Amino acid sequence: MTADAFEHSSDPAAQQEAAPAAERAAERRRMVEWHLEARGIRDRRVLDAMGSVPREAFLPPALARDAYADSPLPLGGGQTISQPYIVALTAEAAGLRPGDRVLDVGTGSGYAAAVYAAIVGEVWSVEFVPELADDARRRLAAAGVHDVHVVTGDGTLGLEQHAPFDAILAAAAGPDIPRPWIDQLAEGGRIVMPLERSAGWQQLVRVTKHGSDVTVDDLGAVRFVPLRGAHGTG
Repeated sequence: MTADAFEHSSDPAAQQEAAPAAERAAERRRMVEWHLEARGIRDRRVLDAMGSVPREAFLPPALARDAYADSPLPLGGGQTISQPYIVALTAEAAGLRPGDRVLDVGTGSGYAAAVYAAIVGEVWSVEFVPELADDARRRLAAAGVHDVHVVTGDGTLGLEQHAPFDAILAAAAGPDIPRPWIDQLAEGGRIVMPLERSAGWQQLVRVTKHGSDVTVDDLGAVRFVPLRGAHGTG
């Protein structure tokens, strides 16, 4: 699904909103201008996707009024939906382009995967918690997003049957870059993930594959939930 398709899709979640659809669209535009462009996000594809995906559709109804605040919000069970700026930064750092094959690790409610799909067209997303995976599938379907395939399982192992990936994007922090992700990257592929560096401090990095080598770029300090699984921390 492309970014502009969201503007024309019916959104059942909107019926639960007090604000008219036009007001929510205006909130998205302000979020893009104030929280993304003002902080240095420049990729037009990313900005258009962030301005089209209805974040309220991926939140519990009680939190829908806060959908366009630039902050993470709780989903329950110790999980969160990432703040808009971090989703945009991740997508921009990965250099997502139409047609890229993308693996999203840590589906949560499905919001970030929906943003990535609005750019690239098709996304595979892995969620460790079965209840979250089921909820994400419902929310994605209700929002009219049909290009995100949610798999329940250990995302640290990747999805070898669907590799190679042009980008692997993680919404949880691990102790190191999982080896299966590097193995499943296409040549020139990118991983964007947070790494645990010390107690209370994480670093968002971009890993780019060059043959048998990788380069690692520092994207700044962040705070994410732990990456769960065989190559994770929790």
